[in-house]
Amino acid sequence: MAKQQSKGFLLRLDPETMELVERWAAQEFRSVNGQLQWIIAESLKRHGRKPKQKDD
Repeated sequence: MAKQQSKGFLLRLDPETMELVERWAAQEFRSVNGQLQWIIAESLKRHGRKPKQKDD
């Protein structure tokens, strides 16, 4: 399977939200970037915007 390329963008968060995301990421043993990717992917699936894949 070919590795997908990522597309970067700037995201501004208020300090309280950033602190919450950092703590959540640490609890899940993820980087902040990885945590945000996971949050977005889960939200897309939950709202029917991205079909579930076989391994999900």
